[in-house]
Amino acid sequence: MKKIIYNITPFTTVDFKDHLSCIAWFISCNMRCKYCYNPDIVNSKSGEYTVEDLIDFLKRRVGLLDSVVLSGGEATLHDLENICTKIKDLGFKIKLDTNGSNPKLLNTLIKNKLLDFVALDFKSNEKNFNKITKSYFYDKFIQSLDVLLNSNIKYEVRTTLHQDLLNENDINEMQETLQEIGYKNDYFIQNFLEVENLTNMKKSINIFDKAKVNNNLNIIYRN
Repeated sequence: MKKIIYNITPFTTVDFKDHLSCIAWFISCNMRCKYCYNPDIVNSKSGEYTVEDLIDFLKRRVGLLDSVVLSGGEATLHDLENICTKIKDLGFKIKLDTNGSNPKLLNTLIKNKLLDFVALDFKSNEKNFNKITKSYFYDKFIQSLDVLLNSNIKYEVRTTLHQDLLNENDINEMQETLQEIGYKNDYFIQNFLEVENLTNMKKSINIFDKAKVNNNLNIIYRN
């Protein structure tokens, strides 16, 4: 059986708010974001664990953890319907971190009640999307956002901000896109953090002026 899980973080209290979780880091991604924190995971052809290894781990954590975070890489490149079903059968809640490139699978998981929370990464406005992600999945992202808006699942939209890639006008445009689609929740902006030997980019040269950002949505800045 293929080892599609790069690593397992056995315990976290911050990745799924108000939950005691572990994180399963899935190999591979269909984007190549310039600021990626996990290039080793993204480029890996094999991880350390199989899905059965993960399930065996979770069986030993019943009653100790209450949820599992599926991250990566991009977890929706894998057979999540089967994987989530096995996790749910053990009684765990599931949070999915996703770039939104697989709206069809996202919709299936939600309709089958296999997810409890989704963190959707809004990588960029349309004009910069290919430059930043090296992909053409902007329309898929919009479809995934629409899936979430038309569901009852709890979710958030978040953007990693590297000031050399996105400026205040870009963030304002992204807010307008969210509003036009009907998004009314908090919009989380995470500052890029330079991590030695992990990230491909250095700390930004440009300065981001929050005073120039419209407050069309309730923006929450993280870190």
